[in-house]
Amino acid sequence: MDDFAGDSDPSPSVEWRHLTVPNEHHGDRLDRVLAHCVPEFSRSYLQQLIEQGAVLLAASPVTKSSAKVKAGAALSVELRATPQSQAFKPEAMALDVVYQDEHLFIVNKPAGLVVHPAPGNWSGTLLNGILALDKQSALLPRAGIVHRLDKDTSGLMAVARTRQGMDALVHKIAAREVKRQYWAFASGHWRFGAGHTLDQPVGRDPANRLRMAAVDLSRQAGKTASTTFDLVDQADLGCWVQCTLHTGRTHQIRVHMAHLGYPLVADAVYGGRPGAGMKRQALHAFHLAFAHPLTGVPLDFRAALPEDMQKAAIIWALSYNGK
Repeated sequence: MDDFAGDSDPSPSVEWRHLTVPNEHHGDRLDRVLAHCVPEFSRSYLQQLIEQGAVLLAASPVTKSSAKVKAGAALSVELRATPQSQAFKPEAMALDVVYQDEHLFIVNKPAGLVVHPAPGNWSGTLLNGILALDKQSALLPRAGIVHRLDKDTSGLMAVARTRQGMDALVHKIAAREVKRQYWAFASGHWRFGAGHTLDQPVGRDPANRLRMAAVDLSRQAGKTASTTFDLVDQADLGCWVQCTLHTGRTHQIRVHMAHLGYPLVADAVYGGRPGAGMKRQALHAFHLAFAHPLTGVPLDFRAALPEDMQKAAIIWALSYNGK
């Protein structure tokens, strides 16, 4: 496993990281092993280090990313700081942890909090907060975060605390064994019946690479996506809709709602008009349920509407009917 201490270097921007190839990566490519052992750096950056001779295998430089390595082999990597690597630092913040045990956290994420560090947001993210909350999260890829919410979407997220728990959660999500439901507000009168399911692939918008779109897979790249919609309440100015995810594509609910003719309130990216005082897209992940990844005990979590959506509901005279 990783030796996180490493050797100090006279330059503060350089660090030697000494690693041992894990048994499960016997015979793997060198760049793949490094990406697993040093997750705070991108694989492309690590490949650059390999080409520059900054990676030693048994004290000798290796310059091919495709080189195969054996379990137990000693690796040394000369790491230079990048904004991406420095982003993986603990930052204490007030997180609403609604559940925790040995293997996982359930966090109620506020709107405005970015989940992963990325260009423009290398600090102040949920990942930074998780690293401060739980030191062992530094040993996990992405600090144990197994799924994400958009910056301006609020609500429940699962975060693993152990590698065993992380692998099991990822498998459950892929197998559609995790129930994820959202509340959304949209303008207009809802015209669909109860349990309306939309099966519409989602892919990158060919006209705007910064957003997603409903696509035709015979003509464009994308992935299948399925969402079921139920009306919670209807008022003169808009509707409150419950959205159940069956897949987890980027911006899936936002794209599907817009495709149906109901872009979310204040979701300017997908054509949503301002309304009810909302300053961000009116979307909240209120329900998360699954069998515990290690014990199998049923877990079921719900998060009430955040304050801004509560105020919006009052303004529009929308109420929860207990469905």
